[in-house]
Amino acid sequence: MRTIDIHAHLVPQSLWRAADAGKPWYGYRHEPGEGVGTVVGGDGKRFGFTSPKVRFTPEERIQDMDAQGVDVQVVSIHTPLFGHHLDPAQGLELAREVNDEVAGLTRQWPQRFAGLATLPVQDVKLAIDELERAVTVLGLKGAELDTQVNGEQWDEAKFLPLFKAAEAMSAVLFFHPQPQHNFLMERTPRDGLFNSLGVILDDAIVVAILISGGVLEACPDLRVCIAHGGGPACYAMGRLDRGWQGRPEGRRIPQPPSAYQRRLYYDSVTGSEAALRFLLDQVGADRVVLGSDWPFVPWHPSPVAWVQGLQSLTREEKERILWRNLESLLGL
Repeated sequence: MRTIDIHAHLVPQSLWRAADAGKPWYGYRHEPGEGVGTVVGGDGKRFGFTSPKVRFTPEERIQDMDAQGVDVQVVSIHTPLFGHHLDPAQGLELAREVNDEVAGLTRQWPQRFAGLATLPVQDVKLAIDELERAVTVLGLKGAELDTQVNGEQWDEAKFLPLFKAAEAMSAVLFFHPQPQHNFLMERTPRDGLFNSLGVILDDAIVVAILISGGVLEACPDLRVCIAHGGGPACYAMGRLDRGWQGRPEGRRIPQPPSAYQRRLYYDSVTGSEAALRFLLDQVGADRVVLGSDWPFVPWHPSPVAWVQGLQSLTREEKERILWRNLESLLGL
């Protein structure tokens, strides 16, 4: 059975080359320390790495994929490195360098890697141009996006041309929040809640914004996947519907929010079998795809083995999750 993983991160080799030389990388600075150290961004945000695999060479990465039973990784940048806080010109330079590196992986190992671009979304025109280059010139499958842009939400009118462009190109947009930027970090740094809970709350928020803000209504053929199973978004659809029904004067969409949830795709990084089963029952097996959050989630022994071993899933559901949905969605 073939396996395709949409949720696999990359820390660029160019960042490690700069770190080894003691130089900054687009304003990001590496500090040696425990494990593989810490990176400090120009915006002052700090993040450490929970896995030494972030320094793997492509060959080591493929060996790890083999050990986990993953045939194809859809590679995207590690989210704290989006660089959305940079000025647009520098943000574009970062994106082009990263996208060229990802495309290099897909060219050298076309049977093992597909790629998603990163975009300088702080400037929508530059982002559209880079998405077009990434898809039509580099052969990438779409782009990974944060769940917000420097505090702005995706239903702002300024972002609609980007969605229209992605729709026209059949580009897949994979939404993944930055753990260091969610609001739970401001409430408590304890117990890792900003990551275990804060991240999935951001996932749910972007689902609600894409739906209630009219993005999916305006772009009916847009291809969107949400990380971490969309967080609690589908669990909350009843409340979203009730809010839509109770405020007719404020509606921006003609149908209740639940009518749009099946237009999205969701990865399988839900944290439990019960959560994945609920997601499948809400959106259908044709809308859930394999994710691993490589290399940050310690799967035992692998995300593939986890899905294969779930008793509540049928064989057809497992096949759809493990490869069939992504093969169709990405044109692999």
